[in-house]
Amino acid sequence: MTLTAETSRTLNALGMLAVCLVLVLALYYQLALYELPCPLCLLQRVGFVAVGFGLGLNLLYGARPRNYALMLLAAVFGGSVSVRQILLHIVPGTGHYGSPVLGLHFYTWAGIAFFLVIIGTSIMLLSERQYQAAPPEETEQRFGGSVLAKSAFLLMLALAIVNAVSALLECGPGICADPPTSYELIDKVESGN
Repeated sequence: MTLTAETSRTLNALGMLAVCLVLVLALYYQLALYELPCPLCLLQRVGFVAVGFGLGLNLLYGARPRNYALMLLAAVFGGSVSVRQILLHIVPGTGHYGSPVLGLHFYTWAGIAFFLVIIGTSIMLLSERQYQAAPPEETEQRFGGSVLAKSAFLLMLALAIVNAVSALLECGPGICADPPTSYELIDKVESGN
């Protein structure tokens, strides 16, 4: 398989938009349906943001094997957390966490998504042509002039910030409650403690 730098950039931007979609859906369930993420859910979000970081490096500086390696490490981390949560709830009578989406819970979907990231990233690593040096005029312009790449990058950056603020509001500076029942930091500020 041979990919040009431009095709690689487009695929990385589409991958980043897919990661953004996962984070937007998680935030929708959190904010609109008031389903606060548990500590394991927050760790899965960290995994998705880290995958997005690797994609962002590819968009900003061009595709590099080390950026794909970062994505693989993030996906293995996130997938491990997802599998941990699936195993916690697979035993009959242990219940589940959150509402199902198309019959599966978010942690199951996250496990599937991280698995797909591992497969997709491995496939992207097969093409060495994408790593060839870009012409000088292209390296002077970040994102290779791609509006899709810039948009995906900015959306991912905004979602990473929103998720960080949300986690801080939910957990405060300490360890998150399991299961979470409210935004701990807001409660502390309101009560004056």
